[in-house]
Amino acid sequence: MIASPRPARMSFLDRWLAVWILLAMTTGLLIGKLAPAVEPFLSALEIGDISVPIALGLLVMMYPPLAKVRYDKAREITSDRRLMVVSVVLNWVIGPAFMFILAWTFLPDEPALRTGLIIVGLARCIAMVLIWSDLSCADREATAVLVAINSVFHVVMFGVLGWFYLQVLSSWLGLQSVAAEFSFWAIITSVLVFLGAPLLAGVLSRVLGEKLKGRVWYEQKYLPAISPLALVGLLYTIVLLFALQGEHITQNPWTVARLAVPLLGYFVGMFCISLLVSKVAGMDYARSASVSFTAAGNNFELAIAVAIATFGASSGQALAGTIGPLIEVPVLVGLVYVLLWLGPKLFPSDPTVPTPDRHVSITTTV
Repeated sequence: MIASPRPARMSFLDRWLAVWILLAMTTGLLIGKLAPAVEPFLSALEIGDISVPIALGLLVMMYPPLAKVRYDKAREITSDRRLMVVSVVLNWVIGPAFMFILAWTFLPDEPALRTGLIIVGLARCIAMVLIWSDLSCADREATAVLVAINSVFHVVMFGVLGWFYLQVLSSWLGLQSVAAEFSFWAIITSVLVFLGAPLLAGVLSRVLGEKLKGRVWYEQKYLPAISPLALVGLLYTIVLLFALQGEHITQNPWTVARLAVPLLGYFVGMFCISLLVSKVAGMDYARSASVSFTAAGNNFELAIAVAIATFGASSGQALAGTIGPLIEVPVLVGLVYVLLWLGPKLFPSDPTVPTPDRHVSITTTV
């Protein structure tokens, strides 16, 4: 009798990923509280409305997942009309409308915070979703394509939807409207910096690596060597985000709590809606996971940049934007584990469902 192969063991870093993220959040809060001079120092390191330290962390975080993508599969992914239509509708119709409803339901007396939440709902995810996708063993190529499509829609639709939700729809419903002019260049810059640069690096790595050294070397040598950078970039970015907001969080706990409730409802609600729609549409586990995390996440970099450029750095709109990722990161990490537990039950006999040897990993190529 031939013994079955033992499933691969999760690395020490992977096994305790939730702990590392919790420690990074705590470290950031402590830095922000005990060393308040850090916040103005980090805030001063900006080019335009882009924080250089945060941009650096995101670029390091996003490069490994994008380097792992098989770009030769892009045509096959885009030919899946069901995937394309479901993702676009969830991201650009359901998502903004859902956040609009939550913002007015929970913050009817706080126009600045409410407007900030609506802007968060308009900024669809183009960055951290790559990490959640890899962790949940989603379809890596599908996630990359959906992120690229969201980037195009940002340029075309962000300003239009902002005008519609903040002025037109509010006026139709007899609600207080807010005048806001979004910077077209802020949107372009966000897309180019936070997706364009790491995407270009990922494509060049795949093309040149395979051409010069072959696919076997690229996938078995190069990718394992760079994969830990994703965890380094993620933890570094989380520390910075929490350090920048440590003082605001400790000084305004009630405001943070009021923002946290609709944000929690949004992230969990969008994830559940997207997973259900994907399942009903007949998608497999991997593509359902890609759609769900793409629709549930948000482009907090763009939301913060737009809020600051439009309303000012000390505005309630900017505060709402900065609280967004502080709620999003732990919630979506938790949803990764929920999906890994729920996947075999929702998608029985699906070959794309993670198995014991295809586990949660941010430091390997699995």
